[in-house]
Amino acid sequence: MISKYFALDEMIASQTATRRHIDNMPNADQLENLKDTCRQADKVREFLGGPMFISSGFRSAKLNAAIGGARTSSHMRGEAMDFTCPSFGTAKEVFEALKDSGIQFDQLILEYPESKGAWVHIGFGSEMRNEKLVYDGHSYRIA
Repeated sequence: MISKYFALDEMIASQTATRRHIDNMPNADQLENLKDTCRQADKVREFLGGPMFISSGFRSAKLNAAIGGARTSSHMRGEAMDFTCPSFGTAKEVFEALKDSGIQFDQLILEYPESKGAWVHIGFGSEMRNEKLVYDGHSYRIA
């Protein structure tokens, strides 16, 4: 466990990395960032009152490129995670609850809100801009 609720294994798990034999282990700095991200996400988990299912945590640069991630993705620094929390509600319900929860974050993004596979991206970092966005697959808009 790298925090109260999150294990390193779940934060580095990737089917793409496994299929393509991509090393997805963070270096020492990335691991420290990932630990901090998970400690911050512990507050999110407690607020939501149920388990968070991580679809993407840390991504090595090679993995990020393989999945078409943004070249400056905070996932590569260990500062973000994508997740759902079905016991709380839909991704949209989770997003709406978190955006006004008082929990500090850098970015909170509702991704593909009209899709059944929608998820929430939350990032923590040195800036903590409290930025709230919705991404529809084409463009971002302020929430």
